[in-house]
Parts: sequence; C-alpha cells; structure tokens
Amino acid sequence: MSQIDFEKIKKAAIASLERPGGQKKSLPKKESNKFSTLYVFRHSETYDNERRIFSGRRQSRLTKEGIKQAKLLARKLKNKKIDLFIISPLVRCSQTLGPIKKYHPRVKLKVEKLLLERDYGRLTGKSKTKLMRENFKKAVLYRRSYEVAPPGGESIKQVQQKRVFPFCKKLEKELGQEKIKVAICCTNNTMRLIRMYFEKLSIEEMLTLENPFRDFAAYVVKKH
Repeated sequence: MSQIDFEKIKKAAIASLERPGGQKKSLPKKESNKFSTLYVFRHSETYDNERRIFSGRRQSRLTKEGIKQAKLLARKLKNKKIDLFIISPLVRCSQTLGPIKKYHPRVKLKVEKLLLERDYGRLTGKSKTKLMRENFKKAVLYRRSYEVAPPGGESIKQVQQKRVFPFCKKLEKELGQEKIKVAICCTNNTMRLIRMYFEKLSIEEMLTLENPFRDFAAYVVKKH
C-alpha cells in the first residue's frame, strides 16, 4: 500500500472514529417507475458505535439516538413503493427496520446471511480508540485496509468475494428480470461493498466511505 493510499484510509479511519455515521455527502438517489429500484441503508447508531467498539457480529442494540434516527429514516421511506425488505441477521438491522416496516406492514421480509457483517475476530468487543492509541498503523489497517484481516477475523476483500459481491450479482440478475422495489438494511462495511458494486467504485473509494445514519441510497437496476 502506497503512502498516499495509507494517508487516505488513515483520514477516513480518524473521521469515522470521531463521528461514526457522520458523512455529510448525500447518497446517490436514482429511482424509476419503469425499471427496478434498489434502496440501501445502514442500521442506526448502536451502543457499540457510541462506545467506539469493534462490533462485527456482536448483537449490539440501538441507542436512544439510534431509535430516533430509525424513525426519521422511516419517514423518508414511508411513501416509497417497496415489494421486499432484505436485512442482515443482526438485531441492529431488525431494530432499524422496525419503524420503517410500520409504514409497509404487508411487505415481505427476507433475512439474508450473505449480508452478515465482517468478522473482526479477536478484536470483536475491543475498543477502537484504545487500539488507535496503542498501535496506530495496525489499527488503521485492521479497520480500513482491503487485504489485512484482524487476528482471527476477515479482511474486506474476503467479505467482498465470499458474500457481498455474490449476493449483489444474484440480486442484480433478479431485479433485471422482474420490475420490483427492494430495500436492504445492512451494516456499514457491507453497505460500502454494495455501493462499490452498484456505483462501480474503486477499492480506494470504497474504503474511504462513511455511510451516514438517517439516509438511504437508491439505484435503478435494468436488465442486462
């Protein structure tokens, strides 16, 4: 990894630590009545987010602020036509979807294991802030590099190749064959990779993304 690459992911790692979900840039929103539309959003703030903990597959629940964020997101999505919800099998995603589903009570829900968050291995439950103080470079690489996996955990590359891109390819094919509206609630790393797939981002662009709370991305999916 070049010095320029490291500087960019270092900046992203620090910003995410200072303000999780604090991205101010608006997410892409392309919708269509003629073709399928995919909506994607991350879960709202959890106690692990608030405490700067490596969460991964821990079942961290939403904070009071996170519940407010989910309700705000629900209002943004309440008038959208949605035919199917797909969520990661983590409680923070089902909690985030709760207020949204109240506006869409008859919409089917699918729990998708391929959307399971990255495994942080032995870092799971540990403090990001503490690791950044103790070994800054390793902490940045564990959190934001593409190929470096945390001890006993998964790299972003492994998550991409084993789960998220195969899921995206299958979903894209299905949406291209049938005009439907699908909404996905997932975790931050998973959403980075979904955005990489549908926005055709570079690895570097994906690694430096910080997906905001309270907002969603939307993509038009056409038949190939």
